[in-house]
Amino acid sequence: MILRLNTLVIVGLLALCFSCVEKEQQPFSFVQLCDTQLGMGGYEHDIMTFKQAVVQINELNPDFAVICGDLVHNATDSSYSDFLDIMETLKVPCHLAPGNHDVGNVPNDTTLSFYRKTIGKDYFDFQNKGYSFIVTNTQLWKVDIGDESAKQDQWFEETLKIQEAKELPIFVIGHYPIFLENPEEEEKYYNIPPIKRKWILDLFKSNNVLAYLSGHTHKLLVNNYENIQFVSGETTSKNFDERPYGFRLWDVSSDTIQHQFVPLNLPQEK
Repeated sequence: MILRLNTLVIVGLLALCFSCVEKEQQPFSFVQLCDTQLGMGGYEHDIMTFKQAVVQINELNPDFAVICGDLVHNATDSSYSDFLDIMETLKVPCHLAPGNHDVGNVPNDTTLSFYRKTIGKDYFDFQNKGYSFIVTNTQLWKVDIGDESAKQDQWFEETLKIQEAKELPIFVIGHYPIFLENPEEEEKYYNIPPIKRKWILDLFKSNNVLAYLSGHTHKLLVNNYENIQFVSGETTSKNFDERPYGFRLWDVSSDTIQHQFVPLNLPQEK
């Protein structure tokens, strides 16, 4: 009788745990901003477009926003101050990934320390409604920076496995695209080196990654690999493909993951 009661208790607890997981994975929306990069398209212009993006995001009221790197064009106290002043007018949480213009094409102790002191962590994770978001410093993948790259690699692999063990679907956020057109392509300025790329993609495939969001290209780039979405979106600073300025609105549910472009409502240029 005691054994039967214990068994019923265990089964009940397991059912409750699975019920909690399902309950936690609720529908939500979030915004993907790319390359606010104050100073890339003209400093005053980029201030204006970033402010307008904030206005529209506040109207949409998503759960949160992510910015996929290159917050500013030249990383200085002044430019970061302007960036933070605008970002703080967002009425939703905003999570930031560093770009090459934020920490340098070849990061060093000085650039990384400046970013971490002024902006915050350059890689971290957070959860939202039963989903996990892992924010990365892709500059530490693009270039091998010794202990700094090794520390992020270890953290990234461990974090993926922890979230996958919790059965949390995962989004990864970065700046550099992992690849542009083909996972087998050669290294270029806009992608991750092949050896590191294979390591990343293998981890994505084995750890329930749903999507990878990036910036850097200054043009829309959408790929699907092994049912994982890869999206580099439009910017608010300068688009090389002549697409309008704007951002991506993601809608997430247990059935679908969709994203759509939201153009900025800007006055017509004369």
